[in-house]
Amino acid sequence: MQDKATGQEEGRSPKLYFSPGACSLAPHIVARELGIPIDLIPVDLNSKRLASGGDFLAVNGKGQVPVLELANGERLTEGPAIVHISRTKSLPLASYRAGTLKRYRLQEWLNFITSELHKGFAPLFRPTTPDQFKRIAKNKLAAQLDWLDG
Repeated sequence: MQDKATGQEEGRSPKLYFSPGACSLAPHIVARELGIPIDLIPVDLNSKRLASGGDFLAVNGKGQVPVLELANGERLTEGPAIVHISRTKSLPLASYRAGTLKRYRLQEWLNFITSELHKGFAPLFRPTTPDQFKRIAKNKLAAQLDWLDG
């Protein structure tokens, strides 16, 4: 039997393509916290290879994680989209129904984190980023994190 919202078949776990320290951590945390079973597929983002040796670009042409592969072969990318699919499986997110302000606020936060906060970390991991720019990036991130904390 297949769940209409997620495309999952009973007894088959979705696959989460991930890389340690990357933004695939958020869907991984959500799945674990909600008790949603997933198979973790490690990806080397530098070489674009799977741990099995396969070509990750064949899975996601964007070359980025996360990717959630459902039992029916459909794939979702981008953290907020993957996190939202979990609401079909859990009561904690059930109150975030489409059309409610609560849902729009959740989207607002997820998109801010994805589009603004997360991208600020990228220069810190590039060995070619000048130290002066890294200091600027760290100051901006600190300001954003202070704002979030408030």
